[in-house]
Amino acid sequence: MSSTAASPIKFQKSPSLPRNCTFEAHDWEVLSQYWHPVAFSSDVGANKPFAAVLLDEELVLFRSGDQLVAARDVCAHRGAPLSIGWVDNGNLVCPYHGLQYGADGRCQHIPSQCDGPIPDRLRLLTYPAQEAYGLIWVSLGGGNEPLPEFPAWDEPGYQQILPPSIDINASAGRQTEGFIDVAHFAWIHHTSFADRANPVVPRYSVTRKPQGFVAEYSSTVSNFPKSLQHRAPEGFVWQRRFEVDAPFFARLRVEFPEGGQLHILNAASPISARKTRLFVPIVRNFDQHMPLQDVYDFNRQVFEEDRAIVERQRPEDLPISRGAEAPILADRSSGAYRAAMAEIGLRQD
Repeated sequence: MSSTAASPIKFQKSPSLPRNCTFEAHDWEVLSQYWHPVAFSSDVGANKPFAAVLLDEELVLFRSGDQLVAARDVCAHRGAPLSIGWVDNGNLVCPYHGLQYGADGRCQHIPSQCDGPIPDRLRLLTYPAQEAYGLIWVSLGGGNEPLPEFPAWDEPGYQQILPPSIDINASAGRQTEGFIDVAHFAWIHHTSFADRANPVVPRYSVTRKPQGFVAEYSSTVSNFPKSLQHRAPEGFVWQRRFEVDAPFFARLRVEFPEGGQLHILNAASPISARKTRLFVPIVRNFDQHMPLQDVYDFNRQVFEEDRAIVERQRPEDLPISRGAEAPILADRSSGAYRAAMAEIGLRQD
């Protein structure tokens, strides 16, 4: 894993829920403890801050030298949004009165006064931030939970791919469960890669782990785009391995013909209770000469097919109670996922 952690600053826990919070208070507190991706590393340059939203909290991201900083997007002086300011000599400059904030969140300079003390209250509410897998991750609750693992990202011989993010007007739990659902392939993805004439889901194993599970799944459903399915030998059995960590992280490994492997990290970032920004880092050890735009287009097609149905599911929150919806045999992964969500303390019913 390639990551650059924030410097050892004592981060403050958010003293209150964000304005107009769309989450139930208990669930917000649980979700705030985890790391969530909020931007690509390339979004935050040396001289320009970047605005992001996580769990309804408006954030500003900026770089101070080699330090990545995430803070509440509110100037402590008169409440202006700092994300429309700029960075000068490693300090974040407020566009309203020019106050400058350093990497530790403290005000370093007040242009309107030549001398005199700078009030200690002139400081930003900062949050732990780090970079991994080409993304910027933030934790609003202290960063004590581990960052989701994606070890394939740094494996020798693998090509790193970062498709554009996708905004989904649905809960992160619904999107994550849709990603691990293998019974919907024939019905939702029949245009991109699957076949409605091949809808049967063979029995598959699910092994629980703390706050998550692993599912091993074999089938003849191709993972090639329709235009490339001639490349799979007749009768080829596709091996898929899902590894899921609550709340919203799923890794998928797909074994392709001739020793090819594709690894996908499905990282659903909860902008709000009803809006998700999906980041999907990918690595592969085959077809590395092919245009990346082909990967971007196929990735977009598949997730747009998912989005069309996920945005219309009811109830909008993922029901965690086992009796809330009627399961079928192919729902072993969904059942394990909902159990893991309950295990971390969520009660989204």
